[in-house]
Order: sequence, then structure tokens, then C-alpha cells
Amino acid sequence: MSGRLEGKVAVITGAASGFGAGAAKRFVEEGAKVILGDIQDDAGSRIAEELGQSAIYVHCDVTQEEEVASMVDAALDNFGQLDVMYNNAGVVGAVGPIATTPAEEWNRTVDIHLNGCFYGCKHAARVMIPRGMGSIVSMSSTAGINGGLGPHAYTAAKHAIIGITKSVACELAQHGIRANCISPAGMATPMVAATFGDHTDLEATREALAQASPLKGRPGLPEDVVNAALWLASDESGYTTGLTLTTDAGQTIGSSNGTPFHEYQPFMAEAGKRGV
Repeated sequence: MSGRLEGKVAVITGAASGFGAGAAKRFVEEGAKVILGDIQDDAGSRIAEELGQSAIYVHCDVTQEEEVASMVDAALDNFGQLDVMYNNAGVVGAVGPIATTPAEEWNRTVDIHLNGCFYGCKHAARVMIPRGMGSIVSMSSTAGINGGLGPHAYTAAKHAIIGITKSVACELAQHGIRANCISPAGMATPMVAATFGDHTDLEATREALAQASPLKGRPGLPEDVVNAALWLASDESGYTTGLTLTTDAGQTIGSSNGTPFHEYQPFMAEAGKRGV
């Protein structure tokens, strides 16, 4: 299938690397015009140049509301409309025990993830409501579903993104606007590779993730998240809103390497009795 976003205009934050860069390329391949936003100006400009007339790079720090608003306005000024807002920008952020987490690092992590998502939702709604249509896609995480999977500030912010997605979905449904989020597990991206020690060593990251994956030998890949974002951005998900879509090989439902029930055992009844 091709042309799944034909005629649509998308804004993507954090578009200079990782999921955002992958989504920008895939969205353009599927017929969309794209505004790429990031603070990595060289990388973002290079990607936009590679994508040609269908893409424009705009410097955007998602902690600055006026810069997010300008990104949205750039979509209208250059392409005449906004159909998809992909709130993708993120960092690992503050790492360490709760008792030693610096407040400045906590606040910066929450600012990037949660406030950046809020600004994206706010300004997307501003221009989508008059048209009566649109899709807002935000990035949460498996750490936004289960505890113990990410650092404290990251986990708190990702839980909050699921909450604001549901709340915004309820409000904006009456305007024909959908809001959904994606919750990936650790995927083979430079950000995850950095947690293993080297953000450039993606091969070692893929091998480590493959060994830990509930799906035997299958690591999580950036394209898994990009495919999820494409579906939520497209009209194929036109009756879906308020969803937290996981790309995690079932980790958040308890799937792991193997199961405690490897072979048949007689029916287990009360007080250790066996048999029906």
C-alpha cells in the first residue's frame, strides 16, 4: 500500500534522529508534506534537504511554547493546513535514585516530555478545531504503563502523557480530532544504545535487545514505532482515539523469555491436591 498520507500535512517534533527522523521519511514516502522540528539544526536541515520540497526544517525547542506554536504556524504558512501532530521529542533525562535526583534535572525531563506534549496538543487543537479534523500522536513508553522500566522523572512524564492523551481525546472527539499515543519498549535507537554505553553501537544494542525479547531473537526496531505512528496518523485508524498502542512484544502484559508452564502437570486443586 502507498499514498496512505496523500494530501496530509504533518508536524513532527524531535525529527532530527530516531523515531522522528524515521517517521519524517516514511510520512513523505506515503504522500505527506512534513514540518520537521528539533534543536539539532544540522541533522534536521540535512534530513529536510534529503526529503526535498515535501519537507521543511524548523528549529524547535519543545520546552518553549512559542517555538512549538511557530512550528504549527509553519505548516499553515507553507502547506496550508495541519492534519497530523506527532509529539515525538524526548530524552532519557534524569537518571538515578529518587533520593539523589537533582530537582533541576527532574524539572527539565518533565519539561521536555510532558510540557512539550501539552504545547503540541494545544497548538494542534488551535488549528485543527476550525477544520473539524486531525490526528494527534504522542510518544509515551512502556515506562508509562509499568513501574521499574525507566528512570523516575521519565516514568512520571510518560504516565502523564497517557493521561493527557485520554483527556484530550475525550475533549476533541466532538471536533472530529483523534488523539492517541505509542508506548514502545526499549528499541534499537541511539538513545537506547546510549544507556548501554555507546550511542553509536546499534548492532550491539540490537543483539542485547534480541536476547531479552519475549519474541525469540526479535529486537524492537525503530520501524516498529514508525509503522505504529503511520497507522495512527492515517485514516486507517479513523475510528480509534484515546488508545495507548504498545510496541513491546507483550512485555507490559507479562510476556517474557519463556513461561513457568513448560509441560503438562495434573490439575492443581486446593491444599496441594492433584487431579479433577
